[in-house]
Amino acid sequence: MGQPPEIWLLGSLLLIAGLLLIFVFIAQDVFEGETASFDKGVILAFRSAGNISQSVGPPWMEEAARDITALGSIIVVVILSGAVAGYLLIRGRRASALLLLISVAGGTALNDLLKYVFDRPRPDLMLHVVQVFTSSFPSGHAAVSAVVYLTLGALLARDAPSIAVKIYVMAVAILIVFLVGVSRIFLGVHYPTDVLAGWCIGSAWALTCWLVADRLQHRHAAKAQR
Repeated sequence: MGQPPEIWLLGSLLLIAGLLLIFVFIAQDVFEGETASFDKGVILAFRSAGNISQSVGPPWMEEAARDITALGSIIVVVILSGAVAGYLLIRGRRASALLLLISVAGGTALNDLLKYVFDRPRPDLMLHVVQVFTSSFPSGHAAVSAVVYLTLGALLARDAPSIAVKIYVMAVAILIVFLVGVSRIFLGVHYPTDVLAGWCIGSAWALTCWLVADRLQHRHAAKAQR
């Protein structure tokens, strides 16, 4: 038996509010300098004790981190989102395609705006393993990957034949988002607080878009039954 729509709505709103509140707390602490030791300590935990220019683990881990971090790059996100949106349009699922495109475009724009507002410098503890062109807070890869993969996971989970499949799909989506965020810290291009903030704002935006789409769909269905 499913949960009443009112419970789902209230739970979603509380989760969105919680994510935004965490983002505000992180931003406040970051720009008051209260996270400096935490940020530095986590970044250095991924570096060799004798030489911080080298990452921990075998040499292939750095290359693997580059591959994983690419899953959150704007190029990969645009290609993937465009391909899935095209598929949804061919299947006649215009609402789902529109949800995906609005989520990705809006989430990217929101993150860019926040980067401009906060304008936090990138970590300078070592040379960056990959090139970066924007400011540090919040992490764009963390935010955009949360938007894209959580939205895709929700779209797939909605049509899943069982609860087990729904859980599996969303678990994979969350794992990808987690790995992308961690890869940014591993590569030395983001502070952990950048990634945490990116996860919060990206997840909140994805859930907001999904909630609005769900409410509109229910309203349309109710009108059609009258």
